[in-house]
Amino acid sequence: MHKLILWDIDHTLIETGGVGSEVFKDAFEQVTGHHIDRLADVTGRTEQVIFRETLDLYGIEDPGDSFPKFVEAQAVGYRARADEMRQRGRALPGAREALQAFAELPHITQTVLTGNPKPSAIAKLETFDLAHYLALEIGAYGTDDSVRPNLVPIAQQRAATHTGHAYARETTYIIGDTVSDVEAAQEGGAQIIAVATGRTTIDELRKAEASFFLPDLSDTNLVVDTVSGST
Repeated sequence: MHKLILWDIDHTLIETGGVGSEVFKDAFEQVTGHHIDRLADVTGRTEQVIFRETLDLYGIEDPGDSFPKFVEAQAVGYRARADEMRQRGRALPGAREALQAFAELPHITQTVLTGNPKPSAIAKLETFDLAHYLALEIGAYGTDDSVRPNLVPIAQQRAATHTGHAYARETTYIIGDTVSDVEAAQEGGAQIIAVATGRTTIDELRKAEASFFLPDLSDTNLVVDTVSGST
């Protein structure tokens, strides 16, 4: 049975060490011309929503093209600060090993489901040398839809076109670290392997009724078996 894995990025595969929020702030100020001291809540949310609510926080009007300009400026910022991100951030324990293990399995296709805009998602994954394990052209990104559950069928359709296999809830797995990832799976049509590698505790993930939950990705065999052994 062919299976599709949709990886969350931030706090599941990588941490930026604070560079991410700084890049957001710099790109936001560049596009809007307004200095900001804080952002809207970012945990588990798409960048479109974070950007829009940060505009609202400061009462800034959007002429209609602010977000596309922000996406471009943000990606430029990540690439310009790649060395700094490697110094301050990291690929999380077990992330590379899990990606590599899945990449070697012929019945697995893996990509991303992320609130990040596509250019920034790719920039971050390339910074930590993780992009080549993933079929990023079929991923679902925060530039595709602002509502996270809506990204699941987008990724499933792209993957089906790419591989020739159909993907349903039983054969699609989100791996992520927030309650929003759990909700995206439940509402969007996937199973969820929740990992307590971010700010959300394993108890909170359990209460959200994740299909499966793990403390982290450090046990590669356990991660692989969770996908390969379930139907």
